[in-house]
Amino acid sequence: MEYLVRFAQTHETFRRPEIQACAAVAGVDIDILSYNEFSPYCVVRLPDEAAARAVAQRSILVKDIFELWGEGANYEELHADVRRRTEHRWKDYMNVPFKFMIDYFSGTRSQEKKGEIIKSFSYMGFKGPIRLKNPDEEFWVMEEYIDDVEVSALGVSRVEEPRKIFLCRKIAESCREDILKYDLKKRRYISTTSMDAELSLITANMALAAPGKLFFDPFVGTGSFIIAASHFGALTMGGDIDGRSFRGKESGKLGIYENFDQYGIKSKFIDTFTSDLTNTPLRRTGVLDGIVCDPPYGVREGLRVLGNRKGKPAVNVIIDGVPAHLRPGFIPPKKPYGFEALQNDVLNFAARSLVTNGRMSMWMPTTNDEKHEFPVPMHENLEIVSISVQPFHTWSRRLITYRRLPEGQLSDISKARKKMDDQGHSADELNAFRRTVPYAQRPWDSGQLRQTKPQRDRGLM
Repeated sequence: MEYLVRFAQTHETFRRPEIQACAAVAGVDIDILSYNEFSPYCVVRLPDEAAARAVAQRSILVKDIFELWGEGANYEELHADVRRRTEHRWKDYMNVPFKFMIDYFSGTRSQEKKGEIIKSFSYMGFKGPIRLKNPDEEFWVMEEYIDDVEVSALGVSRVEEPRKIFLCRKIAESCREDILKYDLKKRRYISTTSMDAELSLITANMALAAPGKLFFDPFVGTGSFIIAASHFGALTMGGDIDGRSFRGKESGKLGIYENFDQYGIKSKFIDTFTSDLTNTPLRRTGVLDGIVCDPPYGVREGLRVLGNRKGKPAVNVIIDGVPAHLRPGFIPPKKPYGFEALQNDVLNFAARSLVTNGRMSMWMPTTNDEKHEFPVPMHENLEIVSISVQPFHTWSRRLITYRRLPEGQLSDISKARKKMDDQGHSADELNAFRRTVPYAQRPWDSGQLRQTKPQRDRGLM
């Protein structure tokens, strides 16, 4: 059956992969029949109404989903298509309390014209009471106009009449309101690098977080990603090279745990530990169902990894008869780390730690300058499922989702970058991305760039 999905008009490159991920979690097949990045309306094919509900109710970027009753370039075509598709079903809704709604994208209608549009469907013969609050059925007329953004991007001409009109029966709303529940402004423990709620939930969706799965964030920080994964039912844990990031501000309280307590998902939280990716205590075998992470970019400060600088041997320091590394408050030494070495280590970690078909959703930066191309990191044991881009001014960040291939299957990495690390010792020498970002834009160090206002959100809720 065909259904109409109404998206929020934000994060356009994330919408298709997210709804496909929601279908994968629900275990249903989805075919995207028509999609336009400049429009909130998308026509899909799903097995039945239950599948449509399961997909929509899981999504963050979907607003709601409808059973498609007809479509056309004008009302004459629409009415003909409605008769063709649904005339045999009108009797099922003859005496049901209902209401008609009119929704339009980038257009408007007068109240008089809205009334004329609704009356034009009187041939369907619905005799049930019109109930504006809590009706049993909702029928929506949706008009799609050419958007100003599309005009400026593609140079098309804007017209006064809609280019597409739909009639739909509402099936279900999404869980998009969960963005407000997890809003950083209401969260007990955050930092300046905490990922915003919307993108955290989308990341967990892309990685297929669900009950019975084990998820891990190796750069856990204040826990935005594992909170999102636990919201969808996954058991979660995290690690970070700086234990202070997840321990919290008050002694005796674990900051991340306070957040899990706030949202009533303490039972989904396993633990956090101080570790970097090259010295993880996790077993070197496939035990994780999902990895969600935003590695540090090293823009404001150079990247670090546990260990001493080259040429400097380890020194065992004894303080009051106790080895320094066993004393409370010990901070282990760190050495400079290459940005490409970090990417390589993350992929190797995912390849050995994910179960077959497990997913990793990882954020990685790139520049908007064609002269400085940053290829998508690749690994022969990982298949790239999707790449979504969030643009900023002179640079962007990509959410890359990988799938762990079964043993014996290898992905094509012929286009992967052969040079695996920069040469040098200073922060700039070790980080090509750092060298391309103007100094004035270096307040973003983060692994988890906090974004409180989407760049182009024309319909948050």
